[in-house]
Amino acid sequence: MVLLAVSFICFLVFRFTGDPVLMLAGKYATQQEREKVKIVYGLDKPFYVQYVNFLGNALEGDFGKSYLSQVDALDTILERFPATFELALTAILISLSAGVALGVLVSIKPNGILSRLVMAGSLGGISIPTFLMGILWVMLFAVYLEWLPPFGRGDTVQIGSWRSSFFTMDGWKHIIMPALTLSGYQLAVILRLTRAGMREVLSEEYIKTAWSKGLSPFKVIVKHALRNVLIPVVTIAGLSFGELIAFSIVTESIFQWPGMGNLLLVSIFETDHPVIVTYIMLAAFIILFINILVDLLYAWLNPKIQYD
Repeated sequence: MVLLAVSFICFLVFRFTGDPVLMLAGKYATQQEREKVKIVYGLDKPFYVQYVNFLGNALEGDFGKSYLSQVDALDTILERFPATFELALTAILISLSAGVALGVLVSIKPNGILSRLVMAGSLGGISIPTFLMGILWVMLFAVYLEWLPPFGRGDTVQIGSWRSSFFTMDGWKHIIMPALTLSGYQLAVILRLTRAGMREVLSEEYIKTAWSKGLSPFKVIVKHALRNVLIPVVTIAGLSFGELIAFSIVTESIFQWPGMGNLLLVSIFETDHPVIVTYIMLAAFIILFINILVDLLYAWLNPKIQYD
């Protein structure tokens, strides 16, 4: 039902914004040529007929061809998907691992100097815009230190239909700065969420009982306390991962990353409706799929949660 609603809204909005006939036929096309284009692409039919035809084709994996390249819109996006997915995966792993670790650290010694510095840094991560953070990373690592390349994806390896940069050192050098830029906000949110949850759980009676039994700090903090805090953290991480895949447009533009976000930006400028609609549909599907996985993880984190 969600995908159906998304498809209808996309189809409705993009059918009444811009004129695809003008782009397909050309700026100087005659009225006869424009009418011919309408007939070929079915744009002369009523709106509801166009939508039903769109749904029927979408169920078969056919979202139409790009107005710009005349290539299948879904294939065009899926060609860019590996780059965006690997960037988002690296960013969320950085956010989750560093955010949880730092959140636990500052919750154990909340008044320490290190904890105060970490919390002050988290405010910066939340407050600094993504485009500014990306520029700062470029100035530091690419301009002044000259450690990392400022743009591009670097060397990749073809594995079947998947082109990956995870298996080359040059690929890792190129992915570090975009991933750090994407992970900044999510890391700060996860850190503060973990800290708040740990502060609350560490004051519970069962944690005091665990300490009185003489259990090791690792068992008390990780096994007893952290596991009960992870449900909201996993929820935020899952939502963030979907957002990173679907909406990394600014970061991909800054670092000229050849992913889906860059493609979407070009498609918006060129009024390429099939690519835009396909992108949004794919993004909605990915976010829904990740939310289902997060719901399943709840049962693993807390055995009391069961799905009938």
